[in-house]
Amino acid sequence: MRRAAVAVAAGAMAVSLAACGSAKESGDKSDNSSSAKKGDAIKVGLLLPENQTARYEKFDKVLIEKKIKELTNNKGEVVYANAKQDASTQNQQVDTMITNKVDVLIVDAVDAAAIKNSVQKAKDAGIPVVAYDRLAQGPIDAYTSFDNKTVGKTQGEALLKALGSKAKDGKIVMMNGSVTDPNAAQFKAGAHEVLDGKVNIGKEYDTKEWKPENANSNMEGAISALGKKNIIGVYSANDGMAGGIITALKAAGLSVPVTGQDAELAGVQRIVAGTQYMSVYKPYAPEADAAAEMAVALAQGKSLDSIAKDKVDSPTTKAVPSVLVAVTSLTKDNIKDTVIKDGVYTVNDICTAAYKADCDKIGLK
Repeated sequence: MRRAAVAVAAGAMAVSLAACGSAKESGDKSDNSSSAKKGDAIKVGLLLPENQTARYEKFDKVLIEKKIKELTNNKGEVVYANAKQDASTQNQQVDTMITNKVDVLIVDAVDAAAIKNSVQKAKDAGIPVVAYDRLAQGPIDAYTSFDNKTVGKTQGEALLKALGSKAKDGKIVMMNGSVTDPNAAQFKAGAHEVLDGKVNIGKEYDTKEWKPENANSNMEGAISALGKKNIIGVYSANDGMAGGIITALKAAGLSVPVTGQDAELAGVQRIVAGTQYMSVYKPYAPEADAAAEMAVALAQGKSLDSIAKDKVDSPTTKAVPSVLVAVTSLTKDNIKDTVIKDGVYTVNDICTAAYKADCDKIGLK
């Protein structure tokens, strides 16, 4: 039911209609004769933003590579680079990809604005660009991500549920993501839409570079400023930061509901142990598959009409053909029906020796 509800929300989100922009603005590559001549032997440049969040190297990269091989009869080549959270490095990587004459780029931007000129360079070189997970600025040709505002709403709703009748008995801390990530702003907006007026927000932070150590420092500051007896919950925009937050809470002798996102293994284990209340499960396979399908189609000069059913406006480009994937609230009650059922983790992955007793308590065997 949760998947269905979120899917409906994703379909109803405020995305732009095709009429908002011309075919040229939305990245129509039907006139790119060099791309049109390409068969299966294409070269795809894949640029991911960082390697501190477990998902990128373990899931996104692997799934995209697998799908591109599948779509090109094992003839497509993926050239990979990771920017390690450095926007300048990523811009240089785009330049390298252009020099190496890739046929299409899939880019998950470190900084959505800073990548703009590099996207334009690719466009000028006749290389289509698929914005992956984050809505990069510049003349992108396609975009795939999750319904990010709904992610924030899902987190906010879960926190309210965890707090119950005590929602206004104290203060919560909001630990948002990096200001360079447009997704973070959407998570934040969705969470505020749910939480505002229903809880007292004592402290709120935009966490530099999404780093757990920065979230940890922020949380220590919040505890000092608010007093540990007054903190009843924490909105954390992702699992990595939740880990840093929970470390600070433990040091202060606090145990309060903490949200998360990405269903990282460490996050799922904290949910099993009861130190983290929830995460947002974002099935990476549909997102990765969509990126691969759009990239291959663009490289081969084919239409995206059968792949991208939505249109999204970026700050610089109207009506970008887009695929938006639904999300699920992950708690200890549905681990079996989400990450285990989908093959993301096995019970053995989650229920290591340190978590076996906790797994037994919730029937995870």
